Amino acid sequence: MSGMNIGVLHPGAMGVTVARGLQDSGHRVGWVSAGRSRQTQQRASGLHCFNSIDDIAGWADALISVCPPHAAVALAQAVHSTGFTGFYVDANALAPSTALTIAELLGAGAFVDGGIIGPPAIKPGSTRLYLSGHHAQAVSSWFSKGSLEAIALPMSDAPKANVAASTLKMAYAAYSKGASALLLSVNALAEAGGVREALYQEWGISSPDLLKRSEYTAAATSGKAWRFAGEMLEISETYSSAGLPDSFHTAAAAIYERMQDLKDLPPQTLNAVVAALLERTEDSL
Repeated sequence: MSGMNIGVLHPGAMGVTVARGLQDSGHRVGWVSAGRSRQTQQRASGLHCFNSIDDIAGWADALISVCPPHAAVALAQAVHSTGFTGFYVDANALAPSTALTIAELLGAGAFVDGGIIGPPAIKPGSTRLYLSGHHAQAVSSWFSKGSLEAIALPMSDAPKANVAASTLKMAYAAYSKGASALLLSVNALAEAGGVREALYQEWGISSPDLLKRSEYTAAATSGKAWRFAGEMLEISETYSSAGLPDSFHTAAAAIYERMQDLKDLPPQTLNAVVAALLERTEDSL
């Protein structure tokens, strides 16, 4: 399936690397410019530009959704309203139940579930797009070249097998981003209690890597935390649907929400992130 018209909604930091992978594989790739930032416009250089969802839906053989989790359903609804009948790949960090809602909206026959694990796919071997559903193998073939590796999960008779990619993404991020929220909150708790220096001294004895991990985590998550809050809520929903306690990731969402004013800033220091986490607490006193 080479030489297809494929729209990527939208080419943010991750989405543009999906678009480049498709281009490298010989496809024509489009995007919608309406409402997009100047940064997105710069990233999308070289892609076919459309003014609206309606315009790109009339051109595209397939659409791939790569957006913040909280916007995924609304985007799918906007696509559905155009009467689009091609393949729709949702590659967002969604609970399986949310992915099923989108599948029902757009028609299970044309829907492919996806989940991206790794950073923006700038170099080979860093990032994988997992796919599930009856057309997962076909979609994986769209990425024959480029830095993004597409992996079709095997179909099975297991419940919700068609949204297995979302389940995998939720399980992976439950630890990776959940642990980051926990570590940052521990630093804030120690600061609030006046024992931060004592905690670091103890870490130096019993867990010597935790301070360095805290500093790295603060820098790596500070500008992106606004997107992680919605992802944590999707993970919480996944836990709840599985009959497991779900409050841990609800709390992680609240941690990331307190960092939302750091959006798009340069990587922040651990001190700056701790201050952001404690600011809401002080405001509520």
